[in-house]
Amino acid sequence: MTYPGLPSAIPKARITTLVLIASASSLATNIILPSLPSMAHHYEVDYVTIQLLVSVYLAATAFIQLVVGPLSDRFGRRPVLLGAMLVLVLSSVAAIYAPTAEALLVCRVLQAVSATGMVLARAVVRDTVTNFEDAASKISYVTMGMAVTPMVGPIIGGYLDEIYGWESTFILTAGFGLVTLAVVFFDLAETHTARTKSVLAQMKTYPELFRSRRFWGYSATAAFSSGSFLAFLGGGPFVSTELLGMSPSTYGLYFGLLSLGYVAGNYVSGRFSRLTGVNRMMLWGSVIGFVGATLPLVFLGFGVFTALSMFGPVAVLGIGNGMTLPNANAGMVSVRPHLAGSAAGLGGTLNLACGAVLAFVAGALLTHETGPLPLFLIMAVSAAATIGSSAYVIRVARELGDPDITPGDLL
Repeated sequence: MTYPGLPSAIPKARITTLVLIASASSLATNIILPSLPSMAHHYEVDYVTIQLLVSVYLAATAFIQLVVGPLSDRFGRRPVLLGAMLVLVLSSVAAIYAPTAEALLVCRVLQAVSATGMVLARAVVRDTVTNFEDAASKISYVTMGMAVTPMVGPIIGGYLDEIYGWESTFILTAGFGLVTLAVVFFDLAETHTARTKSVLAQMKTYPELFRSRRFWGYSATAAFSSGSFLAFLGGGPFVSTELLGMSPSTYGLYFGLLSLGYVAGNYVSGRFSRLTGVNRMMLWGSVIGFVGATLPLVFLGFGVFTALSMFGPVAVLGIGNGMTLPNANAGMVSVRPHLAGSAAGLGGTLNLACGAVLAFVAGALLTHETGPLPLFLIMAVSAAATIGSSAYVIRVARELGDPDITPGDLL
């Protein structure tokens, strides 16, 4: 299916460049996870406080995504990306010298600007392809490459923490941001030429997206799918280190199982989305994710609580998310092709706002007395909601007489 209204000469963007751009936020999110207990000890605060480095970061990322889409539709993808990567580098350096936990939290809020890369990588894909199925497939491959970062990030972060201290994780993040800044400057051409007159005018187009039932369906699917994963980001370090007694490096190694599953799911999506249809692939991924999210509860019910009984099922959850998210994201940015940047930003905001709430709740409810039960329940409920929202998208499509997405009838 071909998108309407695209220019005849479309600038190309390398997959490797898009992967690097999208990975910056993922690295900043995940590399500090094994170090959270070390940071809590360093600043002499409890886990609930230091966990704000995750939940507040996600909330700030949600806000950034709300504004970065209209900014890029007004000023172009390239200049917005360059500015965001520069802020990532400076805030990462500042975090190394943060004198208090509050100052470190401010640096983390500034690091959230790196989410610009995650949003605009999708928008650049939409700018540079003429076919919806190609967009879903290309986003899948970009996400698959990007998933390498959360797979190796916690592993590297765990070893860096044990050998050099938690500050070294921010040094690596600053270096990654500097490399990304250089790649954007030298390798990425501007892909968005139909500029809006003002950022305010672009934000006024949000009601057009709000009226789209499919936009809400795709956004909710992405939000609940990633919400189960982000809840694990918020509560997983506590469960792993405090309840299972893992070291930072061991936690990083086990976390790689989740990312490996995500890579596998993205491969399946990239390989088969054209054949099965975007909506069906999204639904199948939701079902697989629900199985992975509920298995830890089943094991816990039988009295089994080990690293493998938690991380093995979470890897299955990763497979489901890898199948669901690329297709949901492709649907979001294709609802209104002329608002691809705004749709990516608004959808990403809804996505991470949900994740930030779930990550905070998971971190706040977990104690030695509760055990891992609150975390497992939150993950299962969010995964169940993913199935419901995927089914809603399919129902709307059937009401329109179309079993899968078409650009012309996205209402």
